Order: sequence, then C-alpha cells, then structure tokens
Amino acid sequence: MRVSLTPNLQVLIIYNPTAGQSPNFKNTLDRVANLWRDLGWQVQIAATTAPGDATTKAQTAAQAGYNAVVAAGGDGTVNEVMNGLVGTETALGVLPLGTVNIWAREMGLSMDMLKAAESIAKSELTKIDVGMAGNRHFLLMAGIGFDAAVTATVRSDEKKILGAIAYVKQAIQIAWNFRGVRLKLRVDGKRVRGKILMVIIGNSQLYGGVVKFTAHATIDDGLLDVCVIKGRGMLSAPRRLISIFARHYNRDPLVQYYQAKQVEIRNKRGKHLPVQVDGDYLGTTPMSFRVVPDSLWIMVPPNADRSLWRSVEG
Repeated sequence: MRVSLTPNLQVLIIYNPTAGQSPNFKNTLDRVANLWRDLGWQVQIAATTAPGDATTKAQTAAQAGYNAVVAAGGDGTVNEVMNGLVGTETALGVLPLGTVNIWAREMGLSMDMLKAAESIAKSELTKIDVGMAGNRHFLLMAGIGFDAAVTATVRSDEKKILGAIAYVKQAIQIAWNFRGVRLKLRVDGKRVRGKILMVIIGNSQLYGGVVKFTAHATIDDGLLDVCVIKGRGMLSAPRRLISIFARHYNRDPLVQYYQAKQVEIRNKRGKHLPVQVDGDYLGTTPMSFRVVPDSLWIMVPPNADRSLWRSVEG
C-alpha cells in the first residue's frame, strides 16, 4: 500500500559531516532544506558527532512525531538512521552524500542532491521489510567472508580520497591469500556444505553499486535472499561472478541461491569470518540473520526500481 505525502510534512535531515568527497555539501543541504520549505514542509538539519549518533537522533525524531527522517550521507549513515526508525511511524528518506550510495541508486535518485531532493518531494510512503544481523538491522545486505574482510580493512581516509576505488584496491590485496572455510551454515534449517568464500544475505538487490548478487530479492516479500559462493580461493571468483551476472545461480555448483526467513552461521574448527552490514564492518561469526517483515516506512521517489517490489503497485 502506498500513502501520499501530507501537507506540512515535518522532516529532519541528519547528515554525516565526514561523508562524501564534496567540500560544499553543507551549502547544498541548506538549499535542499529551503526547496522543501517552499513546499510548506517544516525542515530541520542536524549533524552527527560520533558513531551511533544518527540512530539516537532518528529515534528522538520519531518519538517527537516527525513524519520523515532523511539520511544525508553514505549507506552507513542510512543504516544508522534506519536503525532508529524500525518499528516507528516515521519514514526513512535518503540524500546521496557517500561513497557508493546504494540505497539512493535503488530508489532511482540522481547523485546530484538538488535533483534528488526534487524527486523526494514527489515521493509516496510505503512499508518494507528489513534484515537483522545479530542485534543490528540492515536495509541492503549483510556480507560474510571475503567482502566483509575488505570492508573491515579499508581505511576511512582512503575511502574519502579514492571513493569506491579504495574497496577495489583492498580487494586485490586481500584476494591472493583469502581461502574458503568450512562453516556450519543453515538456511531455514537446511544445511549448506562446502568451503565458503562469501555469503551475501540481501534484503534488496544492488551490491556495491554494480552487481546484483541477490537479483531476485524484493523488499516486501517477508524473505531474505541468500547467495552462497564457494571455492578454495579467490582465483576462482571471476568464474563465480560470471554465473552471478548471468543469473545462472544454481547452474554453477559453486554458487547457490536461496530465499529464507533465517540464516544461522556457526564457526567450525575455530574459524571466525568477518561480517559487514550495509557496507560497515559489524563483527565476526557466529551470528544469526533473520528478516523483520513490514517494519520500516520509506519514502519512495517516482523513479525507484519497480523490481524491488513483489506487488504490482511497486
């Protein structure tokens, strides 16, 4: 069900002052706020000051009755804001200001903030599912294994200077020595065997702004999509990626695709694998993952990817 925006919308913009590569983004944010105020919206702007601050500010805004909280930053900032809004009546919006901006891309937003703001002004509201990794919600995906090892070791200064290239650089450095490990992996109780390089548990589709590991995922079906990539080492990864790009998931014996409500990953022989959610390092296995259905209101701009919804109206 889609709900139209109400007049006199009360909106809080939460921005990460360290996100992105543009030195003039605060001036642009002020212009965005004025654009929305001209529509009759009541708009406030707040900067984050420490990790986790965006979650606290979003929770406070929801308790104060704000209609929407707009995360201006990268996917990490979006994740923090979302974690403060799950289970409330306050909707999540996003302005692209980070390195990759996956959720903004899923929502069909321009990477130009003013153009994105114009699209957001035409949004409708709807409820979607989110995922949970341990005690943390995720909007996009959780990654276990190789990609999380990359995320855990990318330096923030390199990310700010190089953008997405920082991840590529780190991936190349780690790939040579990364080896698949045997884990106790269960997908809705079904045991998955083999040496595992990486597991992507997707609530949505796009990964890294480029590839769709979980291309069949929809955000309103009450399920998470799970892509398991097996192998002894990362030298076999290019062949796995070809299968994923072609969406020949289960035709490749080393790529398996599932849809599930819950995924359990336990260690075997003391092997701990790193975990990332929405592009930020979270911790290591063992960890449980599950879907939290129909739990987050979002702002849906007109050009949002329609394939993200199971229902026709999406």
